[in-house]
Amino acid sequence: MSAASKHNLRMVGKLAVVVAGMFAFGYVLVPLYKHICEITGINVLAVGETQVPGGPSAGANSQVDASRTITVEFDANAHGPWAFKPAVATLKVHPGELATVMYEFQNVQNRTMSAQAIPSYAPRNAAPHFNKLECFCFNQYTLAPGEKKQWPVVFVIDPKLPKDVTTITLSYTFFEVGSNPAVSAQSVRTGAGT
Repeated sequence: MSAASKHNLRMVGKLAVVVAGMFAFGYVLVPLYKHICEITGINVLAVGETQVPGGPSAGANSQVDASRTITVEFDANAHGPWAFKPAVATLKVHPGELATVMYEFQNVQNRTMSAQAIPSYAPRNAAPHFNKLECFCFNQYTLAPGEKKQWPVVFVIDPKLPKDVTTITLSYTFFEVGSNPAVSAQSVRTGAGT
């Protein structure tokens, strides 16, 4: 066997190991991602599959705390000339109860624009207990001039919410992304801009 043939066989062996490694990585990626998200709390969808009433692994809904009522206030701020508002100002929910509220958005400019929302919560200690299962804040959206959209926020408040919290304010700031999104996002975080 020539040196070139031996070299080619070694290369084929190395490539086979790489292919097997890539397959194994792809195979374990989804369960690994779900596990990391559950630990860090980054992806509420992973939490929702196991803890949300009515989720795939839930039987009878025993997680709703009907003895408590939380008032959720909805707020909307737009950094730019857009119409952005919640369909309702407040909603009363029980901890553990699945709830949905719609937000309305309209691009009132004469140009196409892309935007994204950043949520904030008051009081701050309510944030870890406010689990969004579906939210327009997860994505960026592009709207044509004059285009109107409605987007849902589907959420559940964890029954472990401290007993002294009876009102939560969910506030969204909608800002344009595109030509210089870092500037827009920074102005939202620092409170600068209009």
